[in-house]
Formats: sequence, C-alpha cells, structure tokens
Amino acid sequence: MAGSKEIRNKIKSVQSTRKITKAMEMVAASKMKKAQDRMRASRPYVLRALQIAMHVAKANTEYRHPLLVRREAVKRVGAIVITTDKGLCGGLNTNILRLVLQQHKEWRGKGIEVDYVAVGSKGLGFLGRLNANIVSSVVQLGDRPHLEKLVGPVKVLLDKFVEGTVDEVHVFSTFFVTTMKQEARQLRMAPIPETFLTPGGEERTAQAQAGTWDYIYEPDAKTLLDGVLRRYVEALIFQMLNENMASEQSARMVAMRAASDNAVTIIDELQLIYNKSRQAAITKELAEIVGGAAAV
Repeated sequence: MAGSKEIRNKIKSVQSTRKITKAMEMVAASKMKKAQDRMRASRPYVLRALQIAMHVAKANTEYRHPLLVRREAVKRVGAIVITTDKGLCGGLNTNILRLVLQQHKEWRGKGIEVDYVAVGSKGLGFLGRLNANIVSSVVQLGDRPHLEKLVGPVKVLLDKFVEGTVDEVHVFSTFFVTTMKQEARQLRMAPIPETFLTPGGEERTAQAQAGTWDYIYEPDAKTLLDGVLRRYVEALIFQMLNENMASEQSARMVAMRAASDNAVTIIDELQLIYNKSRQAAITKELAEIVGGAAAV
C-alpha cells in the first residue's frame, strides 16, 4: 500500500494548494473591483487631456512648448516600461515585455539608442537581464499608488527630452479592456502624438479645422501651456499605471481561478487512481486468502 499512501499525500498536497489559489482568487477579485473603479473614474479625464494636448500641438501658437516640437532625426529615445511587482498573473507581464523586446530590437537595428525607466520589479528584472540602459526605476508602489512616487523617475526622461538628448519618449503598458482581456500597447508620450487608440480600440485624432486655428490664452500662452502639458504628462502616466493595476488584478483572478479548476481536475484524477489502486490491493489480498484456504 506504499503507492496508495503516496497518492493520499499527493491528494492532500493538491487540496492545500487549491485552498491557497482559491483565497488568492477571492483577494484578487476584491482588489480588481477597486482598481477598475479608479481606472474608470480617471479615464475620461485622461482621454480629454490627451485630446486637448493634441489640439494644442496642431494650433498656431507663438510659444512652442518642447513637448510639441518634433525632431527631424531620431537618434535616441526614452521608454517607460510599466509592469507588475508580483507574479501569478498569467501572461500579463510576458505580453508587455515581448512588445518591449520587439521594439528594442527594431530601434537597435536602426542604430537608435534607448534609455529606459522601469516601473515595477518584473520590468526592472527583465531590462537588467537585457543589459539595457536603465536611467531610473520605481518599484513596490502598492495597490493604491501615489503620483508623487511616479513623477520623479518619469521626469528624468522628460528632462532629457526637453534638453534635446532624447528625441522621443514612449510608454509601454497594459490597457484594461475587459476582465478576460488585457492588451499590451505602446504610446508615444512626447512629442504629442497625432493619433492614439482608446482602451476600447477606437482611434482618436485631433480634429483640426481646415486652415489655421488657435486658442485664446489667459494670461499668456507660455504659462498656460506649461501647466496644461505638465498635467497631461502626469495624468497620462498615472492613468497608464491604473490601467496596468486593473489589468493585473483581473489577470491574477482569472489565473487563480484556472489554477483552482485545474487542482479540482487533478484531485479527481488522483482519487480515481487511488480507488483503483486500493481496489487492486483488496482483490489481491482476497485472492491470497482464497488461495491459502484452497491449499488447506
């Protein structure tokens, strides 16, 4: 019955694992609701801020903010990679890091240097293994991140862009679509893009009228644009992080539910094997008893 004992131990082990995955699924479901509420509450504001920034980029202003100026030749780019701090969330990090690697190879193939800012320990570890040039990083932001912790590392790249040492700044993050679907995407943050995809896949463009047009600025264009575009950058980065956290909790809940279901399947299979093993042992014992009685 040594085999039966091993199977019983295996069943107990899988049952213990299932309790853990079930608990993690419930925790992720609770956190997912809060993360989705934060993400949905800020999404309209961010989309509007991005569209205003795109309109300003097409307007004729006497003051051209550095974020509005496109460089003719791109020799160096900056990339902000947003990943999670923890694992057990399916292919969430794998998909975004695959996109980063693909774009990294494309840039390097064109002779373009890349500076990275890593948000999240998974991305930081990946970029370290890639021997990428990491200029700044931030990890352990928690379930309710604060913008103050995020602005510092991101500002490192933006300062490089304003100084002219970096020609473009891109953001890699996961967009929340539904609980079952999250998409890894890349968005150019600076200079201001001409078009972008909403999380739902809808393409938005700056709806400039025919001819030339402009805003009326009060008190003046420089003061207003400096403030508006700073808010645009802060809002965009913070929303990207909210999207990634909502995606993380959703992916973790789905992954833990799948793990729990797989554990039930394994337990049923092991239980069947145990029953067959036990039945075979009983049959063998009965045969030995009957054989012994016949010999007597």
